[in-house]
Amino acid sequence: MNSDIDHFNPKIGVPERLEPQLVRIVAPNPSPMTFRGTNTYLLGESNIAIIDPGPNSEQHLKAILSSLNSDQKISHIFVSHTHLDHSPLAKILSQECGAPIFGYGTSTSGRSTIMTQLANDGFAGGGEGVDVDFCPDHHLQQGDQIETSDWQLEVLHTPGHMGNHISLAWDDACFTADHVMGWASSLISPPDGDLTDFMASCYALLKRKWRRFFPGHGAPVTDPKGRLEWLISHRNRRESEILHTLSSGSASVETIANQIYPDIPIELNSAAQRNVFAHLIDLRRRNRVRTSGPLRQDATFTLRG
Repeated sequence: MNSDIDHFNPKIGVPERLEPQLVRIVAPNPSPMTFRGTNTYLLGESNIAIIDPGPNSEQHLKAILSSLNSDQKISHIFVSHTHLDHSPLAKILSQECGAPIFGYGTSTSGRSTIMTQLANDGFAGGGEGVDVDFCPDHHLQQGDQIETSDWQLEVLHTPGHMGNHISLAWDDACFTADHVMGWASSLISPPDGDLTDFMASCYALLKRKWRRFFPGHGAPVTDPKGRLEWLISHRNRRESEILHTLSSGSASVETIANQIYPDIPIELNSAAQRNVFAHLIDLRRRNRVRTSGPLRQDATFTLRG
C-alpha cells in the first residue's frame, strides 16, 4: 500500500511549515483526482511566493491570507497549470493582495500539434476540468529565473499532464505540481494531457540531481530519482499491457481499459480510458498501432505488422 495514502492526513486549511522558508496549506477540495486536496505553497520570509493558489474557494483564500503576519507580503503568484484545482483562485488572490500572476500561458498554451488537432475536432478534456479563462500577467518560458531577496526559482516547462504545465526548481528541490506525485501517477488525459510529452519531461527531470520534490497533491517526494524511474517504468509496463492486449486482435479503448484495469473503482473508469487513449496516441505516433479511420477515443486500434 502507498504510504502517502496511509499516512498523509494534513489538517485542511492549517499552515504547516515544511522547511525554514516553506509553508504548505492544503485546500478543501478532496476527491479521487485531488487526494486530500490541492497543496498551496508559501515560499519566503518577507516576500512570499504563492505556488498554486488552488480552486475558487473563499475558505482557502481566507486560510492563505490569514497565514501571513504583518511583516509579510505576497509578491508573486505562480500557477503550475490551468486545471480547476490549481489556478482559479489566482485572480481573486491577486485582486486581494496586488501581486502579479505568473504562468506558462492560457489553457491551450504548450499543446502539441496532434492534441491541438484532437481539440479542433471536438474532443474535449476530462478529469479535473480546465480553467479556460486563465491568463497570467507574466508568461513564463523554460529556463526563466525569478528571484527576490528571499528566494530564487527556475522555470522548467514540464508538459505532459497538461501542455502549459511548469515545475519550479528551488535550488536542489522542485515544485513538481501534478507531474510527479508520491500518492499516485499523473493523469494523462488528451487533448490536455500528452504522454509523449510526459515521458520527455520525466527524462528531462531525471538529468538533474534533486533532494526533494514538492507535489501538487500529497506528501513531499523524498526520493525524486526513484520516483521518476518508477513513473517511467510504470508507463512502460502499461504500454506492454496494451500491446499484449492488442496482440489478440483489434480492440477499442474501453475494451483495453477493462482488460488492464480490472479492479478499478467505477468513478475512475473514465480516467483509466483517457490514460489508455494517451498511450495509444503515443503508440500511433511511433507507428506501433494504427486505426482504420480518424484518431478518436471511440476508434478501433490494431497492432502494426
